[in-house]
Amino acid sequence: MSTELELVERLITSYEGSKNDLKSGGDYYESRHRPTAVGLATPPAMQMLLSDIGWARVYLDSLEERLDLEGFRMAGEDASDERLWQWWQANNLDQMSGLGHLEAFVHGRAFVVVSAPKKGDPLADPTCPVIDVLSPRQMHADIDRRTGKVLRAIRFVKGWGDPSDTRPDFVTLYLPNVTVAYERSPQGWTELDRVPHKLGVVPVVPLLNKSRLDQVLGQSEIKQELRSVTDAAARTMMNLQATMELMAIPQRYIFGVDKDELMSQSGGSTYQAYIAKILAFTDADGKAGQFIAAELRNFTEVMTELSKQAASYTGLPPQYLSFASENPASAEAIRSSETRLIKKAERKAKVFGAAWEQVMRLCLLVMDGSVSSDAHRMETIWRDPATPTFAAMSDAVVKLVTAATPDGRPLVPVEMGRVKLGFSPEERRQMEAWDKEAPRQQLASLLTTPPKPAFSDNLEQE
Repeated sequence: MSTELELVERLITSYEGSKNDLKSGGDYYESRHRPTAVGLATPPAMQMLLSDIGWARVYLDSLEERLDLEGFRMAGEDASDERLWQWWQANNLDQMSGLGHLEAFVHGRAFVVVSAPKKGDPLADPTCPVIDVLSPRQMHADIDRRTGKVLRAIRFVKGWGDPSDTRPDFVTLYLPNVTVAYERSPQGWTELDRVPHKLGVVPVVPLLNKSRLDQVLGQSEIKQELRSVTDAAARTMMNLQATMELMAIPQRYIFGVDKDELMSQSGGSTYQAYIAKILAFTDADGKAGQFIAAELRNFTEVMTELSKQAASYTGLPPQYLSFASENPASAEAIRSSETRLIKKAERKAKVFGAAWEQVMRLCLLVMDGSVSSDAHRMETIWRDPATPTFAAMSDAVVKLVTAATPDGRPLVPVEMGRVKLGFSPEERRQMEAWDKEAPRQQLASLLTTPPKPAFSDNLEQE
């Protein structure tokens, strides 16, 4: 017992050491980060004009929107596995998987926890495992640097305690053969529940956004170069707003006029110098004029250059950051500009696909007690991350399906064409049922409608 409590304290301490990095990535994604270097001559009041630049959100959302998992295929199988897909749907992973991918992009990692269905819960499906997707602000794990497997993990829950106390009120410790829940009290940690699952592995799978082999806990997709141009854009917008306040409207000056000329008998001004108002006075020696208004184009040109730098770092197309040309791009030009983003989404799908395959193998271990050899060679099925028009894709698929090899066989099966068009597994199963039903209906119509005999009217007359 003491060893488990020592693990709890050690994991909490390790998590506390990573909180600053987690907060930094979240602040850039939520546009809450305020640049600390705003210029030596910038007065404090002017810092209130710092703008929120959401380039990190645009980039990560655009990348996550292209990652849609559509099923799992066992080794040697042509179609996706229906049982695994039912588990996926039952746990609402169509939505939760996207949130997990986004957390991994922002913080470098997210976690997936697998557990057996809860007994006695009338809403729980006893044939379906429970799959939870958690943020790294809710869970922390020790990962083996050699194998990449989770050695132990802890889940945090903040209850109704003192808000100023950042320590969790409840924790769940995940170990290879047991899961233990604890509650914090003034006397220390009190055990609430113990589940000896005896799986031999920790039922936690990390979703790592890892671009380096030595980064065990992954890296945020919001790299330093993107952060620097975001800060520069915030400072530029601050200067633009300050210039608009002070110098966007031409400033006026008056020379050679006595102050009594400008004041009424009641002490108020005899004119209003504001924007389009006309200044008038009777002193013959007086002169009035105005300074040239500040040129704001230099600020907008700097913003355009910074957005180009952000696009070069992220691979975002020009139209995503609004610096495209005046003429609208053609469909082929748009697709060409998305090449880097599409390739990056395909790479991320491979990384996350391996993690989701491990999740499904863990589900099989929880529900069946073993994992077959075919499951170890499982394949994730992802939707095409590219954005071709539906008409263009349909035309290409029809040509492939209707084409034939020299020996007369179809070049591409109809089922593969439906996959390319993006139909879901449920829609494809319904199409298969309709395909089988159509010949039966045609045959039934032939058998139930007797043919009309020839020359029937002549036979009846004879």
